[in-house]
Amino acid sequence: MASSALPYRTFHRRALPSSAPSHPSRETFALGCLPGAFSRRRAAVQLLSARFLTSVAPPPPSLAARRGRIVVPPEDYATAPDGLKYYDLIEGKGPIAEKGSTVQVHFDCIYRGITAVSSRESKLLAGNRSIAQPYEFTVGSLPGKERKRDFADNANGLYSAQAAPKPPAAMYTITEGMKVGERRVIVPPELGYGKRGMGEIPPDAPFELDIELLKVISPAEK
Repeated sequence: MASSALPYRTFHRRALPSSAPSHPSRETFALGCLPGAFSRRRAAVQLLSARFLTSVAPPPPSLAARRGRIVVPPEDYATAPDGLKYYDLIEGKGPIAEKGSTVQVHFDCIYRGITAVSSRESKLLAGNRSIAQPYEFTVGSLPGKERKRDFADNANGLYSAQAAPKPPAAMYTITEGMKVGERRVIVPPELGYGKRGMGEIPPDAPFELDIELLKVISPAEK
């Protein structure tokens, strides 16, 4: 009786020729797609970009320049008869403030780039807002002896014309010879706020004083 089983056949796997292109294995492909590989590549690109920008970027501006203030080199300051250093930011026109003249000014005391004292933040006697009330005094007078004006009532609330913060002693003399304009002064401690300091200005500290002269009334007009 003939057997119904199929004859046994042997199959041989034919090897690929050496010239056939090889394909990356799944393991190799997965390794190249790891987040760490891209992170290292991205970090290298960012590092090279940072080095390039650092080499071509200009140095950062000073604090005063960033806030829009004019930076005056020390050698550009003039010297007043009493030794104060000053620079006219805007020389201005019109009558000259002389000794005995009544002037109205705004002033800002700047310490290390920070406005520590300013007439632009006068205190209100009623309400909780501030006003930019000019400071009025007589050129050459003793500090604190300026004429006190009457109280006034307006939409901002009741205020005094002399409710502004206390100015430094240097302002009473350095305004002599000014016209309506702006002047910057280097104030030494003895003509500033002395051993007590003021606000953020520490004791015995020099600072910059910016004066904006708004109005000049000569002694003959008073």
